[in-house]
Amino acid sequence: MPTSGIEDAIDQIRRGRMVILVDDEDRENEGDLVIAADKATPESIHFMASFARGLICLTLAPELLDKLALVPMVRNNKAPLGTAFTNSIDAAGLKRPGISAQDRAYTIQTAIADGVKPQDLVSPGYVFPLGARRGGVLVRSGQTEGSVDLARLAGLKPAGVICEVMGPDGEMSRLPDLLEFGAKHQIPVVSVADLIEYRMQKESFVHCVAQANLPTEYGKFEILAYQSDLDDSTHIVLRLGKIGPHKPSLLRVHRADLLSDVFGVQLTRSRHKLDLAMRRIAQEGEGILLYLRGDTRDNSVVEHLSKYCGTAPLGAAPKSVRGSDMGFRDFGIGAQILSHLGVRSLRVLTDHPIPFKGLSGFGLDIAEWVPLKEETE
Repeated sequence: MPTSGIEDAIDQIRRGRMVILVDDEDRENEGDLVIAADKATPESIHFMASFARGLICLTLAPELLDKLALVPMVRNNKAPLGTAFTNSIDAAGLKRPGISAQDRAYTIQTAIADGVKPQDLVSPGYVFPLGARRGGVLVRSGQTEGSVDLARLAGLKPAGVICEVMGPDGEMSRLPDLLEFGAKHQIPVVSVADLIEYRMQKESFVHCVAQANLPTEYGKFEILAYQSDLDDSTHIVLRLGKIGPHKPSLLRVHRADLLSDVFGVQLTRSRHKLDLAMRRIAQEGEGILLYLRGDTRDNSVVEHLSKYCGTAPLGAAPKSVRGSDMGFRDFGIGAQILSHLGVRSLRVLTDHPIPFKGLSGFGLDIAEWVPLKEETE
């Protein structure tokens, strides 16, 4: 994507300028004008209303939502992407409907003021607050979280003002139109994906919570448990031999598959690959097995069974199961764990090499792709 860098976007936000934040193609695939709430003025609100044409919203970090005692607009949010609207607001004391650019800017500044109290706002109003998820884009990859993250990274209050960019025909603008819009108005375009990558490289989210020796049928490994601060999920490392930066380390990254890994269910070959990887590491005398949980929301046997079997009646043939691709969050968590272990160069055990952009940002490089399958297969 021919977009600007995140460092440049953060600088623009810090200086009170706008950026266009684009989400993923498999999401809305749309762009929002973004400005820090700290820097919102009647002029910026008027620009959004005149040229972006979408709904102007105030995005707030969870702590600011709590401070304002804002509650969800609906009890049961059925929006496709879970957009967290609260009750709309105006600043208390406005003598007229707060729809003007001046009044909306005033309401925004009132809402983020240091000494603000819930009674300083009234509902309904003409400013639409959105609640960002704790953890930002690393938990939910939307413009709500992205705008709050950009403001926080710029050293400003964790709040933003966003507005969808629409074309003259009333349809949502896609990337080519957004790039043209940005060039015309000298507004940089950045992606949520790049913001996720930036945060994963610059911030640390994992720490080792347990460590022990683990006797296995392939020898005695050292087991380490790493916890992610993003969602409290736990990932496992099995380490054998002396691992460090002195030479490339053999590595297998394995996505957790409960039914196959634990019970040997044959819908996938996950357990076979797990056994094969441990045997290969044992044969080499040193290496790392990184066991990632994957989607942290899959935390029950029922959910796993639903994934494998769907709603098919008992006795029906199971659906084929295809492992999901590793997203940058999982990749980033794994890379942070490897960095913590002191690994620098990797010999990756896999039959399907898929290089990830940004690996060098974690101080890692891939020296070799090593086939996992046995020659007899």
